[in-house]
Amino acid sequence: MLDSFFKFLELGLYHIVSFKGYDHILFLVVLSIPYLFKDWKRLLLLISSFTLGHTLSLLLGVYDIINLKSNVIEWLIPFTIIIMALYNVFTAGKASKQSNPIIIFSLVLFFGFIHGLGFANAFESMVTANESTLLSVLEFALGIEIGQFVIVFCILFFGFLGQTIFRFSVRDWVMVLSAVVIGLMLPLIFNSPLFS
Repeated sequence: MLDSFFKFLELGLYHIVSFKGYDHILFLVVLSIPYLFKDWKRLLLLISSFTLGHTLSLLLGVYDIINLKSNVIEWLIPFTIIIMALYNVFTAGKASKQSNPIIIFSLVLFFGFIHGLGFANAFESMVTANESTLLSVLEFALGIEIGQFVIVFCILFFGFLGQTIFRFSVRDWVMVLSAVVIGLMLPLIFNSPLFS
């Protein structure tokens, strides 16, 4: 039982912090860069919204309730990252970002849902006959949450360095990093199997 817990906890953790899954890291970058350490409660809720969406879709995918073609998901994941980055570009430095949390929370929940569908088939093959699928998904979700805390802490730390040592304004920091992420994701959109 404990072996299974650590197995899926570790899988969830490395699913996020591994550079093989850099799409998750880039999503966390565009999600986190508008915030500072003082905004940690709001950011914690956003991260947990992503995990909730990811977990729900993973469950629905594992139990074959939702089953999208992998080429559609491979296109949607970078698309979600670009949408989040564009949201940053259009709201950078504007007070409206702080005053209307419903839009951002809804986006993050929905995007977490899409990202979870991308891993459902692979996850299903990792669960053995003597392991509970539901429990395994929840243990995996805990690992994802811990991994996201690590990545987001690093992003906030580098943001702090960039804004205090190198004197970047928050607006410039958000605009530049969002533009870089868009540039990294556009080839994935256009080279997607969806266009093949």
